[in-house]
Amino acid sequence: VQLVESGGGLVQVGGSLRLSCAASGRTFSSDGMAWYRQAPGKQRELVAIISPFRTTNYLDSVEGRFTVSTDDAWSTAYLQMNDLKPEDTAVYYCKHLGLGVWGQGTQVTVSS
Repeated sequence: VQLVESGGGLVQVGGSLRLSCAASGRTFSSDGMAWYRQAPGKQRELVAIISPFRTTNYLDSVEGRFTVSTDDAWSTAYLQMNDLKPEDTAVYYCKHLGLGVWGQGTQVTVSS
């Protein structure tokens, strides 16, 4: 399976972005997926997770601002990010939870 991410970029404080993670070869339907992020000098942290039953969990600091979802076919996952803050600046990665495969990462920069 290969995961291809898109949607990162530069946005001002309070703005929004939507990240996408397209899976080829095997969808997320059996295992779910997760979004992580890694800021410079920090460890990679779990941001959001969606299970095959569509239950979701979020990092406390993004709860209420970020939403993880997938399309009906579970082939593309999304991370809708609203009310972005400078501390959200990081490289964001998606991960296939069954196979442990990572996307290439996409940079999100929030300017104040």
